[in-house]
Amino acid sequence: MLSYRTATPADLPFIIGLVVEDSVIHTGDDPADAMHADYVDALAEITADPNEEMIVVEENGAPVGCFQLSYLPGLMRRGMKRGQIEVVHVAASHRNRGIGGDMMRWALERCRRNGCAMVQLTSNKKRLDAHRFYERLGFLKSHEGFKYYL
Repeated sequence: MLSYRTATPADLPFIIGLVVEDSVIHTGDDPADAMHADYVDALAEITADPNEEMIVVEENGAPVGCFQLSYLPGLMRRGMKRGQIEVVHVAASHRNRGIGGDMMRWALERCRRNGCAMVQLTSNKKRLDAHRFYERLGFLKSHEGFKYYL
């Protein structure tokens, strides 16, 4: 049985560990540095914002996954609110057991309850398994994504 809760600073080593374990690019993150003020401050900012949630997913009381939800107001489509899902990770030892699907169904329902009419996410082009996973859940490849690092 999975449970969902808001991340706390004590979860940072787990979350940053998943990010590093699952990364297809070098992010510069290091699980040994997960309690650095930069991470603690970023989580505090997420937690303080009513339009942001960092979620830790547990199975039998042990963390197995995480994701971040953002609720984005907009003007398009008569002011439609969008949900954004990011930092989606399941621990390697818990993959291929349906946990990711349960996480995404929970996230979609959470977005629906928060007034979102659409949910979007991005996935690195190298993550072909993830792309197939999201397509099986009903996500459509509708846009090409771009990033500009400052």
